[in-house]
Amino acid sequence: METLIDSGGGDAADNRAVNGEIQEQIVSTDTEMEEDDARSEATFRHTVYNFSKLKDSQLSAPCIVRNLPWKIMVMPRTSQTQERQQTRSLGFFLQCNGESDSTTWSCHASAELRLVSQKEGCESFCRKIQHLFYSKENDWGFSHFMTWSEVLDPEKGFIKDDAITLEVHVTADAPHGVSWDSKKHTGYVGLKNQGATCYMNSLLQTLYFTNELRKAVYKMPTESDDSSKSVALALQRVFHELQFSDKPVGTKKLTKSFGWETLDSFMQHDVQEFLRVLLDKLESKMKRTCVEGTVPKLFEGKMVSFIKCKNIDYKSTRTETFYDIQLNIKGKKNITESFNDYVTAEVLDGDNKYDAGEHGLQDAEKGVIFSKFPPVLHLHLMRFQYDPITDCSVKFNDRFEFTEKVNLSDYLQAPEA
Repeated sequence: METLIDSGGGDAADNRAVNGEIQEQIVSTDTEMEEDDARSEATFRHTVYNFSKLKDSQLSAPCIVRNLPWKIMVMPRTSQTQERQQTRSLGFFLQCNGESDSTTWSCHASAELRLVSQKEGCESFCRKIQHLFYSKENDWGFSHFMTWSEVLDPEKGFIKDDAITLEVHVTADAPHGVSWDSKKHTGYVGLKNQGATCYMNSLLQTLYFTNELRKAVYKMPTESDDSSKSVALALQRVFHELQFSDKPVGTKKLTKSFGWETLDSFMQHDVQEFLRVLLDKLESKMKRTCVEGTVPKLFEGKMVSFIKCKNIDYKSTRTETFYDIQLNIKGKKNITESFNDYVTAEVLDGDNKYDAGEHGLQDAEKGVIFSKFPPVLHLHLMRFQYDPITDCSVKFNDRFEFTEKVNLSDYLQAPEA
């Protein structure tokens, strides 16, 4: 038996086994891949010698993907046909974390199982699987991958010198219930979820990676602050631990400083409210310090609300500042459609005509246009909508697309000549 992981590095010595008794086993693996145990995919091989004499199951050496050991499992399988004749087949499975005693782990993966061709001009035989691997179903594959006679047929090209080679390419999602050192593999740590604070955690990570804000937060004077009530001090601690801690960071002191100490408190607020309260408190704390004005400098934009009469030359405008934009996503495919919806003018006519003062009631259009976008623009996707029938919020899980770069020039007010 021979196992080769990501073949291409060194030479693999022969490992010979009959009925699972391994005489010698050497694993050849690329050094870089060997170190990256957190990788999401890999290809590895396993060669079975003296295949025609195989009676019991064999396992390959482990290939580490997502910090879990994956092995090829091969065995002879026998089934009975409708004519009650015994048919022998090759059983080919992918095993994940097979030696673990834990019952709490799981990992979803897709894989391509291949019987590698040994003959020039013949293609390898492949089958694909998708499976949620967990303690009670830690292997998945095919009891009858190919009939035994087909494997042994030299014309098929799968056997040479009574040896076959099996190959697996596996792509795995991040596992659950498995200890993982994110600091070691990514350089970063996450935030603990108190139960209903996932939206807050997402926002805090966004703010933490806004470098200018993070530096300004560190410079806020908090030496004499009450540690249980100071939002500024609590945020400094969260940012500091995100930067230097090796473990996930807690946020209870931060939420306590808000006065939101219960899960109900968080369920009654949304990310937009949290952002506005947080930035308001930071802006107040930064006043009369060396970092005064950092918050509006980074996050403040301007929009112009207007009402324009259709039949007379009359227009009313008002300039407003904003720190975030709420975008409707119901029935929208992407950011562009949501922005188009945001700036679409409302028609005021019929019983809803606009009172233009001395000009009386007029048909008009009411809308907004942006005059300035901030350096850091927060877009709040409105994924929840109140349903009066059920008296609760309904969450939209429809697909919504956005690109890494968004051109918003079409939504900016044209500069005056």
